Amino acid sequence: MDAAIALGERGRGRTAPNPHVGCIIVKDGEVVGRGWTQPGGRPHAEAVALAQAGAAAEGATVYVSLEPCAHESGRGPACADLLAAAKPARVVIAADDPDPRTNGAGAERLRAVGIAVETGFGREAAEASMAGFFSRVRRGRPFVTLKLALSIDGRIALASGESQWITGEDARAHAHLERARADMILVGRGTNEADAPQLDVRLPGLEDRSPRRALLTRGEAPEGWAKLASPEEIFSLGDVNDLLVEGGAGAAASFLAADLVDRLLVYRAPILIGDGKAAVGDIGLAGLADAHGRWRLADTRALGSDRLEVYERTR
Repeated sequence: MDAAIALGERGRGRTAPNPHVGCIIVKDGEVVGRGWTQPGGRPHAEAVALAQAGAAAEGATVYVSLEPCAHESGRGPACADLLAAAKPARVVIAADDPDPRTNGAGAERLRAVGIAVETGFGREAAEASMAGFFSRVRRGRPFVTLKLALSIDGRIALASGESQWITGEDARAHAHLERARADMILVGRGTNEADAPQLDVRLPGLEDRSPRRALLTRGEAPEGWAKLASPEEIFSLGDVNDLLVEGGAGAAASFLAADLVDRLLVYRAPILIGDGKAAVGDIGLAGLADAHGRWRLADTRALGSDRLEVYERTR
């Protein structure tokens, strides 16, 4: 199942509004088929894996990171029907599909034709992998990651506004990888006017993974950009699973004040700036006690001379 979930990650940032699912088919101890959701959301992972396995799928065990879909679609057959026709002996499902069109129906359709179905194995890892999809279906909005690149003393720029570059090449490369994993990237009006960021992915081989761009503004957005007048408008982004907010301090503060940040990426450079621009503006805390217990350190790692800290919102 770990391998199926990892396969699904290959589709992250390219399948929305569909989830990025992974599927592996095993028979007699050998992998006979594998697949992940393709760009645009079709074909689904199960369809790709079954096509590769062919007749070998009969009597095999199928591992899939999300319950096979059971609802009708003009874009292709339901995966539950494809699996039923392929006649595997067993289907192991990590996470139930929260989409009410399928929720539980995919597993029941397989059981109805005599296929053994097991659910819940690897659920936590699968839901973490597809957090954007689960957030959009369950909460009606994308999973939001806020990226901050700052100095030891929490500054994102000199007092003059100079900010390129606070972090080194390794940290910037990691940030571009995070861009490649997002469906949409957002900055505030001030950052756009000051830096004119391209917001693209400039890692070799991943240039085509650049996410759609959005601007937080009450004014006009550049051509080809989405416009959000407030953080709450992310609830209208029906085709976005993962949103990356890159700056600046005003945009960061507005999303934090609205409690719409699920994950923090803090890239900390070993430099002191002193009297510079703060990473985040006022987020509306009434007292210091309100700041405690909101964030959990999920990961930390060295990126060259810099340090990445990953925090998850506790809810």
